[in-house]
Amino acid sequence: MNSFEIIVGSMLGATEYVADALAEELTNYDLNSRIHLTPDLSELDPQATWLICTSTHGAGDFPDNIHAFTRQLPQASLNQIRYLLVGLGDSSYDTFCEAGKTMHRLMQAAGASSIVEPCYIDVLEHPIPEDEAVAWLNSHLQSPKFIQSLNLTGAGA
Repeated sequence: MNSFEIIVGSMLGATEYVADALAEELTNYDLNSRIHLTPDLSELDPQATWLICTSTHGAGDFPDNIHAFTRQLPQASLNQIRYLLVGLGDSSYDTFCEAGKTMHRLMQAAGASSIVEPCYIDVLEHPIPEDEAVAWLNSHLQSPKFIQSLNLTGAGA
């Protein structure tokens, strides 16, 4: 199935821009996606690949809009789920990308499989984080091995 569920944790909008840019890039590869700004496990397609984008706020906290989703994860069985993760953060803080790192741990504890190592973007180094996220995704979408791992057909055209 050529489908992605894009799960967004954002308070200030930068992560939404990243999600929009990633969705557009997936379209360039004839891959469908749905963006979830208030994600709920019951609304996500377990057959799709999940692409999680979250920023970090406060002392390593999740954005408000994704709290309910993160509370669902400890009770979930996500053994069939494959996911990609993009975390945004500011390296001047001790808790750089902590929400993304915590999300990665929560997903793995629920049994989900990370397809590639997460992409952690430092907004101090990359003031337009969507460019870095798209480059990261594009590097994987151009890899036949990656496409095969997703069981995608018709991708990469």
